[in-house]
Amino acid sequence: FKPVGTKNHLFSPSHQECILSGIMSVKGKKVLHMDRNSYYGAESASITPLDDLFKRFNIPGELPASMGKGRDWNVDLIPKFLMANGQLVRMLLITQVTRYLDFKVIEGSYVYKGGKIYKVPSTETEALSSSLMGLFEKRRFRKFLIFVANFDENDPKTMEGVDPKTTTMRAIFQKFSLGQEVIDFTGHSLALYRTDDYLDKPCLDAINRIKLYSESLARYGKSPYLYPLYGLGELPQGFARLSAIYGGTYMLNKPIEEIVMENGKVVGVKSEGEIAKCKQLICDPSYLMDRAKKVGQVIRVICILSHPIANTGDINSCQIIIPQNQVNRKHDIYVCMISFAHNVAAAGKYIAIASTTVETNDPEKEVKPALDLLEPIEQKFVSISDLYEPTDLGTESQIFISRSYDATTHFETTCDDIKDIYRRMTGSDFDFAEMERKKQDIFGDAAE
Repeated sequence: FKPVGTKNHLFSPSHQECILSGIMSVKGKKVLHMDRNSYYGAESASITPLDDLFKRFNIPGELPASMGKGRDWNVDLIPKFLMANGQLVRMLLITQVTRYLDFKVIEGSYVYKGGKIYKVPSTETEALSSSLMGLFEKRRFRKFLIFVANFDENDPKTMEGVDPKTTTMRAIFQKFSLGQEVIDFTGHSLALYRTDDYLDKPCLDAINRIKLYSESLARYGKSPYLYPLYGLGELPQGFARLSAIYGGTYMLNKPIEEIVMENGKVVGVKSEGEIAKCKQLICDPSYLMDRAKKVGQVIRVICILSHPIANTGDINSCQIIIPQNQVNRKHDIYVCMISFAHNVAAAGKYIAIASTTVETNDPEKEVKPALDLLEPIEQKFVSISDLYEPTDLGTESQIFISRSYDATTHFETTCDDIKDIYRRMTGSDFDFAEMERKKQDIFGDAAE
């Protein structure tokens, strides 16, 4: 650990920091990555062996024999899936981190309605036979989906008189005479909004979200979601390897004693009495609480089951969305379920994680509708996390703080944060196309 002049200095590697360290390394920056933990990924780690999860949640006693071998488990603390056609997959492809990972398609997406769960249709045939909507509604919905698929913000001919910057999504739904239940289903299960605020905003974002869902679904057919074998902890490790290839340095178990400032600007980080110099610093809010503000809380309940979820056709992975107004809430409740099929649990075991944004003083009661779908639950682990976002955007200080993980079950908002930090650090937008061209130059045809 030599306190050399590093250009960029990244520590506390949650997904945002790890991905940025990979991207910055590829772009030729010198990167030093420090973590106070003994494992990669901070809050976004996968915990193994299972005994460690019991300890982490202060559950006393030996690991029950029914749980199998502790080493067979990799339990994510924060449940997220990757959209097959989404931004994180593009970042993984551009940076070649896909070489270190194997993905499986999540086998189905479900939506909660009137106390029951229904499959979100993944083919036209499924849509026509789905009991989520009546026959005439299906025809109108089909017209709507065709409109969305053809919509191109640069081609007025595809817009049918809609102005993407001013027409609200509510007006679009009215244009196709879609009823409340279909609106719920579209906004929450396809566009993946957590609240209904989007209805009165310009429609372009919602249209793009529905396109992303459809395009992701088209890639693999069962659902639009992917999940890495051995858990999400594989992602930060993959980016750590990438950074190392480009000369980045990683240090685990490094306590951060002080962030050294001069004239309001970061110049280094002190650890175990030594100072590593830097020009820029990226970290999560836990390292600099005085430069972040609390914006809410998320409850996550990790449940270990010995059975697949009822009414899903016994599949070994799925997502369930409980739209907020089905349960008189403002925010949706999500369930992510994965299992031994992803090398994250012992044979015959399933892990279902329910999560939502906290709205009351009794968060556990808020996720009850989700937990009721999972019974019987063999063991549950409840966590309530504060959500932070930076108050210092780094313009002067050159400190770039990421946002806490929200309750969404995919990585799109995390990638938005990565692009936002990238913009603040470099002064230019993250350009996928440029990075993709560079990848072709560096790796040539071998990249395919």
